[in-house]
Amino acid sequence: MPLLQEAVYAPAFARRVALLGTENAFRIAPAIQEVESRGTPVIRCNIGEPDFPLPAHIAEEVKRQIDLDQTHYCDPQGIAPLRAAIAKSVGHRRGLKITPDRVVVFPGAKPPIGFAQEVYCDAGDQVIYPSPGFPIYESFTRYVEAVPAPLHLREENGFTFRPSDLEELLTNRTKLIYLNFPSNPTGGVATREQLQEIAGVIRYEAPEDARVYSDEVYEDILFDGATHQSIASMPGMAERTIIVSGVSKSYSWTGGRVGWAVFPTAEEAVVFRNLNINYFSCVPAYNQHGARVAIESPQSRLEIAKMVAAFTERRDVVVAGLNAIEGIRCRLPGGAFYVFPNIEGVCRSIGAFDAHASLPAAAREKTPPATLFQLFLLHEYQVATLDRRSFGTIGSEGQHYLRISIATALDSLREAVRRIGVAAKDRDGFRRFVDQRSFA
Repeated sequence: MPLLQEAVYAPAFARRVALLGTENAFRIAPAIQEVESRGTPVIRCNIGEPDFPLPAHIAEEVKRQIDLDQTHYCDPQGIAPLRAAIAKSVGHRRGLKITPDRVVVFPGAKPPIGFAQEVYCDAGDQVIYPSPGFPIYESFTRYVEAVPAPLHLREENGFTFRPSDLEELLTNRTKLIYLNFPSNPTGGVATREQLQEIAGVIRYEAPEDARVYSDEVYEDILFDGATHQSIASMPGMAERTIIVSGVSKSYSWTGGRVGWAVFPTAEEAVVFRNLNINYFSCVPAYNQHGARVAIESPQSRLEIAKMVAAFTERRDVVVAGLNAIEGIRCRLPGGAFYVFPNIEGVCRSIGAFDAHASLPAAAREKTPPATLFQLFLLHEYQVATLDRRSFGTIGSEGQHYLRISIATALDSLREAVRRIGVAAKDRDGFRRFVDQRSFA
């Protein structure tokens, strides 16, 4: 009697699953593993994670709280001592009066990005977000059936934008306006004067119920003596703005998964508290106590200063090295820990434009010239970077950039720049690489 073959059924995914984007900084991991499986270590300039240990005074508090058995359910909005510390710190630094009932704690600064679209947007409402920008801004728009409206950041404007650029996008269906300064991936920083002008446009041209989502997670990573500026500090903006930050960047604690948002009203905070209940109940109390110490301890400022000094040195070395490579142009970022070089010249000289033109139509859309060079760098020169499309796909055509994270050791960064310089001249190697791979 023949063996019965077990039937295999395709999963019945909902339509919206295909509409959700992703973050390529994580998605590239299998490709890195593939390269390293050949015995060739990769210099990882792809991930946005400080390469410094969690400061000891914060780690000790987390361990102390575990010993105190702070390992159980706690307030889904965040423990009271942490919310009080956030309200005091955020308010003091921005000249605002903030009460703890307007603060909600999340597992990292990422969840409120999507939650905000769920809370404020109905189908057909508009979401404005920076592009290039953190990919999750764009990722959720189609998922919640909102209308995505990328606000393009131009190199010639220092990767900020003019108030008129925002004004052109605003409609009576605008519900969310994402801002991110200092910016990922460009390192762009807005001045107080720029924010005042942007605030003026929002106050007079945006719908009254539109919310500004101010992603300030890189607020402590600033160079050349700059101080952090928040649009919430501009006249008339505190009552419109959601201020978001967390521990991942400032305290080199990406695995801690503690982020927070300050909402214009306590009523809004209650809605987000309920989303926390529905999705993950609460953030571990021991990590929240560690975050409180991170915010309140004077030692934290010293640790941040050491980290920023190291990033400054790396930034200067990497930008100078990239600008010495023919076909690459790189601005000096004002904040965060990324550089965002323009590689159009290299794409042209190495043959990436010709190679792109020869790809099948479907592959051309997903694999522009900068992506071809990014893949070439990874597979043939063992340098992991991210391409322009990783930071917003809509309207990204014709923009040829890479994001290089400087959150790795200085010697490794010097070697990465050297390899990029060699790869930029390897036209024959690039041609072989493209010919040997499938980009269907």
